[in-house]
Amino acid sequence: MTGGARELWLHAAAPAKPALGEACNGCGVCCAMETCPLARIVFRLGKRACPALRWQADRYVCGLAGAPGDYLRWLPAAWCAAAGRLVARSIAAGKGCDCDAELAD
Repeated sequence: MTGGARELWLHAAAPAKPALGEACNGCGVCCAMETCPLARIVFRLGKRACPALRWQADRYVCGLAGAPGDYLRWLPAAWCAAAGRLVARSIAAGKGCDCDAELAD
């Protein structure tokens, strides 16, 4: 690979990446490219594919938002729903595409 190009492995049925600013469709490109700031803290990782990226039905979702107890084992079950909402809010999940990557066909 040259020029900083990277190969991403996504589910064959994943939707195509929307244009920057358009509604999020769960394509998974942003999270497959690098962890968000929150996941960097939780997983102690640099910029690489997020281990919490989950394929669910026909789209990718954030595992930290949808099932925080799966990743934060110390989190009491009674707090998982609130923690998931907080995570979703902190990463602006579903608010709009903020990934400016240009993908080759």
